[in-house]
Amino acid sequence: MVAALNEAMIPLTPPEFQFQLTVEQMAEPGVTTFVARDEEGRAVGMASLKVHGGGLGEVKRMWTDPEVRGRRVGSALLRRVEALAQETGVTRLVLETGEAPGFEAAWRVYERGGFTVCGAVLDYPDSGWSRFYEKKFAP
Repeated sequence: MVAALNEAMIPLTPPEFQFQLTVEQMAEPGVTTFVARDEEGRAVGMASLKVHGGGLGEVKRMWTDPEVRGRRVGSALLRRVEALAQETGVTRLVLETGEAPGFEAAWRVYERGGFTVCGAVLDYPDSGWSRFYEKKFAP
């Protein structure tokens, strides 16, 4: 699934403005990855929560297989990431995604999920190639 995500996203943004976690980084402490499966057990979506500490969490590696898009798999994954974020004391959940044609579906998922566009977060550059979102939770 990570390979499919990379194959779809890498052509959309210059390499110096791509900030993917590797599979190895997704397995590190402080990162939890959720996988959505269909009725046959096939992986059809994923999303990760990276906890930075100090009440800050980050959504990483969101992906839904094109075959199941429109079935709200991404929304369900995002809700699961949010639930874990709140359980672990995150009060601000942020994310970086692309700011180019091809990212529209991602923007819809985040905006429907209550995320709002914000300024650059963490150490991401404000390059014009990224769009940043945040969602705040009560402590």
